[in-house]
Amino acid sequence: MAGTGGIRRCDLVVLGSGAGGLTAALTAALEGLDVIVLEHEPVIGGTSARSSGTVWVPDNRHMRAHGMTGDRAMAETYLAALVGERERPAMWRAFLDAAPLMLADLEDRAGLGFRPYLAAPDYRQDKPGAAAGGRPLEPLPFDGRDLGEDFARLASPLPELMLFGGMMITRAEAARLVHAEKDPGALWLGLKLVARYLVERLRHPRGLRLVLGNALVGHLLKALQDRKVPVLTGAATDRLILRDGRVCGVEAVRDGRALAIEARCGVVLAGGGFPADPDKRARHLPAPVADHTPAAPGCVGRTLDLALAAGAVLGPPGRDNALWFPSSVARRRDGTTAVYPHIVLDRSKPGLIAVDACGRRFANEAVSYHEFVRAMYAADASRPAIPAWLVVDRAFIRRYGLGLIRPRTPSLRSWVDSGYLHEGNTVADLARTIGLPADELVATVARYNGFSADGVDRDFGKGGTVYDRSNGDPTVAPNPCLGPIAQPPFYAVAVWPTPLGTSRGLVADTDARVLDAAGDPIPGLYVCGNDMQSAFGGEYPGAGAQLGQAMAFAWLAARHAARHATRRDGASESGRTGSGQK
Repeated sequence: MAGTGGIRRCDLVVLGSGAGGLTAALTAALEGLDVIVLEHEPVIGGTSARSSGTVWVPDNRHMRAHGMTGDRAMAETYLAALVGERERPAMWRAFLDAAPLMLADLEDRAGLGFRPYLAAPDYRQDKPGAAAGGRPLEPLPFDGRDLGEDFARLASPLPELMLFGGMMITRAEAARLVHAEKDPGALWLGLKLVARYLVERLRHPRGLRLVLGNALVGHLLKALQDRKVPVLTGAATDRLILRDGRVCGVEAVRDGRALAIEARCGVVLAGGGFPADPDKRARHLPAPVADHTPAAPGCVGRTLDLALAAGAVLGPPGRDNALWFPSSVARRRDGTTAVYPHIVLDRSKPGLIAVDACGRRFANEAVSYHEFVRAMYAADASRPAIPAWLVVDRAFIRRYGLGLIRPRTPSLRSWVDSGYLHEGNTVADLARTIGLPADELVATVARYNGFSADGVDRDFGKGGTVYDRSNGDPTVAPNPCLGPIAQPPFYAVAVWPTPLGTSRGLVADTDARVLDAAGDPIPGLYVCGNDMQSAFGGEYPGAGAQLGQAMAFAWLAARHAARHATRRDGASESGRTGSGQK
């Protein structure tokens, strides 16, 4: 990275420090380019840092190592059935080609580590080609000490997703710890994790054992450190620099000072879409428009605005333009708002139903978070279903927790007093408390309890797919997702649609080059992640689909930029032509 006066020069500028942006920067560095990452927030990681960190990569080499072969053809069948022509097939086929290569490249050349979820089924088991596991991968744990001073700049997970105010655990660990009172191995695991955490908290504001999205971002950031790639936080980009129709740098402001960076290979946009911008949500997302999001606060579409000003275009609107979580909302002690995503820890468990304002069920509660919110919107078109109410009994909360409330919480009084949790001594009392027709809710609970007796949900099929059952309670038979709501008192919590990410973004080609209104690439401008029009047409194939897509197209963007690097005198360094398709 060279500098002359107020101008810096490099090969490639990346805007955004989530998994997509960091992957683009790391890949470019591995290809020999001089890279700068700009992040307008004060911390690194974006929504990726507060996510599960799971990466959806069909036909990955870890699957093949476990004897799971032939997955490419199955994955193509799956995406053809799920996405079809809603998005250009060339885009999702480019993803299928690139994703396993990206994964292997980052593992081999940058030392990143992943392990497959062998029993994490794809979300849409109703589609041919859906896998029972292996496509999602989780990042290996990462020690925050390895980041040195940059650990303080790593964005924290959502506080509500950590234990004791700063201890991270994986999804598998959480599932084991629920049974710690009956499983000596789980109890020992919990003791070890807590002991390490307590030692680390003597000197640090939170635990240093990073898992989930923090681990993924930590691994990527450390790889960039090792290659001396600067990640500049608090740098707000104001404009893309264009010369003769080519994007060749950015103008930004950092620490109150103007910053100009010339980038001979161009700019990669990786700003995370617009889930945190209320105005853009109102323009692009369905009504009633979500008031909250669990996404990082910096995901406001700033990079989209920069691209549109440079001649880029948004893709066509999809079914809902978002990737959804149903979330409950509470006020933290410091006055800020907690948005808790109900992903897999409660909705799929036996002894929970979701009802609308009429006190009736409207969906299979165990479907993916994305499809559950879609069901909320579909039901709301005919009768109010936003918010929806998750209804359980005391035994359920004791065993599984509910939203912000941890399992084995001895008293629920503070949650009831705060208004987060609603209570009734009978189901009818609970209905009156939350304003539902008492006779309808009583009938709904009674009907559901009847299904629990023989394990068959005759209304919505809860527990009827391998995906449903993977998130249920394996100790419950005959259906791990069905159990009675029978032990008073009874409780309910409201859940709302909240966009984790957005799926409407900039139109790009298969090399992640941004296209203009005529369908031609804008030279020097690339895009990945939720800034890019979803290659999956707004569908959510499986756990980690957002990050898998972001990292695959980031990898493609950086490799294309490296292949077509331009000398400062304008001569091409490579005679090869792009492989992108309009």
